[in-house]
Amino acid sequence: MLAVLCPGQGSQKPGFLTPWLDLPDAEARLRSWSELAGVDLVHLGTTADADEIRDTARTQPLLVAAALLAAEHLPMGEVALTAGHSVGELGAAALAGSLSAEAAITLAGVRGREMAAACALEPTGMAAVLGGDPDEVTATLDRHGLHAANRNGAGQVVAAGALAGLDKLAAEPPQGVRVIRLQVAGAFHTPYMAPAEAALATVAAGITPKDPERLLLSNLDGTVVDNGHELLGRLVRQVTAPVRWDLCMATLAELGVTGVIELPPAGTLSGLVKRELAGDRAPKIVTLKTPNDLPAARDLIAEHGTTVGSAHTSRDNTDAGEVSS
Repeated sequence: MLAVLCPGQGSQKPGFLTPWLDLPDAEARLRSWSELAGVDLVHLGTTADADEIRDTARTQPLLVAAALLAAEHLPMGEVALTAGHSVGELGAAALAGSLSAEAAITLAGVRGREMAAACALEPTGMAAVLGGDPDEVTATLDRHGLHAANRNGAGQVVAAGALAGLDKLAAEPPQGVRVIRLQVAGAFHTPYMAPAEAALATVAAGITPKDPERLLLSNLDGTVVDNGHELLGRLVRQVTAPVRWDLCMATLAELGVTGVIELPPAGTLSGLVKRELAGDRAPKIVTLKTPNDLPAARDLIAEHGTTVGSAHTSRDNTDAGEVSS
C-alpha cells in the first residue's frame, strides 16, 4: 500500500517551486489559485526570500498549492492513502477527493490569514522538545502552562504557549531534553488560535465536502476519516487541537504501508517516517522535491500502488481483526 504525504508549515524553502513552473500550465494554475488565496503564489514559490515565506498568511496557501501542483503529475488513482501535517491536511483532503483544489486553496488562505491575526493578539511561540521521558516532558509543559501542540513521534514534541513559559522551559528543561525555539509567529494548535478557528468555521460552512475516495488520516487522532462532513469539522477543529502525527504514523504501520511519497517541499515528514518506522516496518520513500523526482515517484506507485477499492477493503479487514501486521 502506498501513501502520499503533504508537509506543513516550516518545510518551505526559498525558490522551491521554481523548477515546477517549467511544467505545462503550472504557472497558469498558480496564478488562478493566487486569486483564491489572496497572495501571489508564483512570487512566493520562486523569488520571495525566507522571511517573506515564513509569514503564516503566505506560507499556508503556498504549501497547499505546492502539494496539489505536484500531485497533478502523479497517477493518484493508484494511491491508496493520503495524509497531511497541519495545513497539509487541506492538501491531503483535496487529493482524497473530499475537497476541490479550489476549496482547499481558499480554506488555506483564510486559515493562514486568521492564524496570523490570532498570533498578533498576544506574544506566544513554539519550541521543539527533543528526547527525554514522555511523562516528564508532559508534566514539565503543564507546570509552565504550555501545550503539546505537535506530537511528531521519533522523540519530538513541539511545545507552544506564552513566551514566558517557553523561557522557563528552555532554562530548566527535563533531564535528557534539548529545547530548540522555533521561528514561528505564535502558538499554533492551541487555544490561542480560537479566533482563527471561529473564522475558518464560518467560511467552511459554505463548502459542501464529499466523502473521501481513498483512505485519509486525521491529525486529530490518526484515524481514517471516511465522512466528508466529519472531515471538514476536523479540519476546522485542528486549528486549536494538537497535531498527532505520531498517531498518523502508527496508522501507516498498522495498515501495512510499504511505500511513501512526500510532496514538495519534501523532506520533513519523510525524515520522521524514517526514524519512526524503522527496521521491518520501514517503507520505501521518495521525497518529491523537483520534477526530476517524478519518474521515481511514478515507479514507486507502480510498485506499491493499489486500487482505491482494495485499500478500503484492507482497512475494513484490519478493523475486524482479520489481517495482522
